[in-house]
Amino acid sequence: MPDDQPTPAIQDLYPEHLAHCYGCGRLNEHGHHIRTFQDGEQTVSEFLPDPSHIAVPGFVYGGVIASLIDCHSTATAAAAMAEASQQPLSGPGARTPPRFVTGSLHVDYLRPTPLGEPLVVRGKAREIRGRKVVVESTVYAGGVATARGEVVAVLMPDNFGQG
Repeated sequence: MPDDQPTPAIQDLYPEHLAHCYGCGRLNEHGHHIRTFQDGEQTVSEFLPDPSHIAVPGFVYGGVIASLIDCHSTATAAAAMAEASQQPLSGPGARTPPRFVTGSLHVDYLRPTPLGEPLVVRGKAREIRGRKVVVESTVYAGGVATARGEVVAVLMPDNFGQG
């Protein structure tokens, strides 16, 4: 990819038949379109909740927060596994990232997340165990952590999502 081209999000690299997820699928017209980028040893996503993401006036629904952590973490797992396998996601020799599904999702809500403010999700792979990657992700609003999650992401079987 030429240097003048923007770096693609990890989700932009998923094949079309695996790009329909409600949280991060670029082909889901009703989804959140979460986009995760590598940022040093971490990953980062930004998301601006809209008024429909309301829980109570002024605050984001917890399920939206969980979906941000979920999709951000599975993309983080893909980047971590690609790096561990020495398969670059961009540049010479770039390959399609491995696709992960959620084996478990645990979310701790630390404080209410304000609606109408950009949210930043930062994640890091903590452990790779065979087909599983354990990822920790934190949601921030205005630089303040509002939720923290742990995802056990499982490498998707080759025939998964084929119809």
